[in-house]
Amino acid sequence: MSEPNNTSTYPSAASGVSRNDRRTADEEMARVLGTEPFRMALDASGAGIAHWKHDPLHDVVEPMTHHVVMAYNGSTQRMERRSGKSFETGTFRRGVVIIIPEGSSSRWDIPKPVDVVQLYLPHVTLKRVADEAETAAPTDLLERTAHPDPITSRLLLSTVGVLEGNRTLDTLFRTQLTDLLATRLLAAHSSSPTTFQSITGGLSPKVLLRAIERLCSDSDADVSLDALASDAGLSRFHFCRAFKESTGLSPHAWLRRHQLERAMSMLRDTEASIALVAAELGYASQTAFAAAFRRSAGETPSDWRRRAR
Repeated sequence: MSEPNNTSTYPSAASGVSRNDRRTADEEMARVLGTEPFRMALDASGAGIAHWKHDPLHDVVEPMTHHVVMAYNGSTQRMERRSGKSFETGTFRRGVVIIIPEGSSSRWDIPKPVDVVQLYLPHVTLKRVADEAETAAPTDLLERTAHPDPITSRLLLSTVGVLEGNRTLDTLFRTQLTDLLATRLLAAHSSSPTTFQSITGGLSPKVLLRAIERLCSDSDADVSLDALASDAGLSRFHFCRAFKESTGLSPHAWLRRHQLERAMSMLRDTEASIALVAAELGYASQTAFAAAFRRSAGETPSDWRRRAR
């Protein structure tokens, strides 16, 4: 069977559900999937990232308040999707994406269990990124069914090993990745693909120092992307690009490395318990800290401490 065209659009009005009656993406996914997410990182608006592992699906996904973008992480399988009068088949496998535009509705028939990472993206975020990039292109997303896009797929699947139970790091990662994925969607999956100009030049030394001081603060200073960008007098879009140009790292990657260095210093130079180190660095639990440390350092905090002393 041939691969689908995967470029049909589905008007939100066709669903007959008013905007005020729509569920948020996480609410609708919980309803239709009948389970709890394996991992989730959302903000107050319901925007964010969720990792689901669910049973075969034969149901209708009702209109939602967010665009939903999915990357498949399970075994290869065929599926069917019906949107209004449109019928499509596709093959779920790594490297493909699925897009359900805000307000659209479709029936899904997936015969095998599913492992999928989802992005919940408010349209206002998509429009903000387009405005910050100074593009006047339309921001309508195309409906996609198992559409080949290894870049978007890889970005979404990367969240599985990055969300680590640290509120500051996880929030910074989520907002940073959301903006990056919004940029990718505008470039590859909108009704009028957007071309983004390459960054020229990074942050000035003074602005970079101020950003690093905020990231390194031991107080309850706001290290959100909004705060960092505001300090620099830039949009979130331009701040992230300029910060990486200056440091070679994204704000999240820079802070994650800094946190690892702090953890190593405390483990090597103090008698603080591992639980205390975890709490000092903002981890929800000692277990979450130990898992994050091992992913970065290649060994547990206890083993690293014994070897470093």
